[in-house]
Amino acid sequence: MPRKLPILSGAELVKVLEKAGFFVHHQKGSHIILKRREPPHIRVVVPAHREIRRGLLRGIISEAGLTREEFLKLYEK
Repeated sequence: MPRKLPILSGAELVKVLEKAGFFVHHQKGSHIILKRREPPHIRVVVPAHREIRRGLLRGIISEAGLTREEFLKLYEK
C-alpha cells in the first residue's frame, strides 16, 4: 500500500523540487515560480502557503514530471 503524501509548506516543497533539479526563477505575489535546469525545461508554480494539501501537492508533483515514489525519495533525503 502506498504511503500518504505529507502535508508540506510551500518552502518545504520548494526545497524538495530543488533536489529534483529545479531552481527558483522568480516570485510573483504569493506564488513561487520554479524552472528545471536541464531539458525538458518545465515551469512549476508553488503557492507560498503554510500548508499545501495533498490534492494540490499531487498536481504539482505531476506537473513537475515526477512520480509519487520519486517525490517521496527526494523528500526523505
